[in-house]
Amino acid sequence: MNPFTLVSACDSRGARQALGHVAQQPRITRPQFIAGGTNVLDLMKAGVTQPSRLVDISGLGLDGIEWSPEDGLRLGATAHNADTAYHPLVSEHAPLLASAILAGASPQIRNAATNGGNLLQRTRCMYFYDVALPCNKRAPGSGCSAIGGVTRQHAILGASEACIATHPSDMCVALAALEAHVEVERGQGRELIAFSDFHRLPGDHPEHDTHLPSDALITALVIPPNPYAAHSVYLKIRDRASYAFALVSVAVGLELSDKGAVVSARVALGGVAHKPWRLEEAEALLVGKPPTAEAAARVADRLLQGAIGQGDNDFKIELARRLVVRGITVAAHGTVTNDTALKESSGEQAHE
Repeated sequence: MNPFTLVSACDSRGARQALGHVAQQPRITRPQFIAGGTNVLDLMKAGVTQPSRLVDISGLGLDGIEWSPEDGLRLGATAHNADTAYHPLVSEHAPLLASAILAGASPQIRNAATNGGNLLQRTRCMYFYDVALPCNKRAPGSGCSAIGGVTRQHAILGASEACIATHPSDMCVALAALEAHVEVERGQGRELIAFSDFHRLPGDHPEHDTHLPSDALITALVIPPNPYAAHSVYLKIRDRASYAFALVSVAVGLELSDKGAVVSARVALGGVAHKPWRLEEAEALLVGKPPTAEAAARVADRLLQGAIGQGDNDFKIELARRLVVRGITVAAHGTVTNDTALKESSGEQAHE
């Protein structure tokens, strides 16, 4: 057992002070924030991380969920995933997010996991969790055991010679499609980070999952007003029906004209890269056109341009292409709830 100190913070400034200057400390023993702890505790049990101090931020009052016509949805960082998914404001203004959250983990985990923690969860690559094997994400410069290994779950887009891991979150795929912002507190104030700039591709430094400054505390997620509540869907393909991470997932939001043509579109893929995968130029191919299977296929081809399989996961390329087409054509008929989305993604007939 690795000893550590648990500190309960009374306010956000005190929490950041209790964390200390983490950038100057060894990565494996750096202090960390904890709220739900659903990922941090797993990492500690596996020996992947051994923080010398945990700073409990669950009592900071960062669990509110609010809506304003100017700013949109503001989701507190320590609000639980379940409370967020079932909140009436989320159901009304961002049903895509609700569906994505409910597609992830188990009810018990969603009851404990927090919004901010969901953004910071680490890859579920089995080589990352096996401390006996080299892993550049866990031990920079040691090598990537996944390359040449079992790669069914691994990336087909944005990977590098240093890492082919994928980001595990369902929630983050929807947040990418909804162009959310991450509100953080650092220094003397708060600032917003565009969600597209929050996570990073592995490059030569896969040990860094995000661009979050080391002295920052996530306080909220902000989803600006959007026109996609009426036409959205989250579809997820996985090896078993529940409590499994995505082989491939897709979040789709469409804004349609009175004549059925696409005014704007948002399409993000999960399970395929080190971060949610979205290309504005791919989405632009739909604008001004009806959301037909043919038009959706062109979006999928552009979104997956440059995709490279690792052998075991070659199937992901065609699977992702088909899922994008299905997601766009399903969303064109209206918003799909989570229960219906699960049936759609498995090919079952949905009934009212």
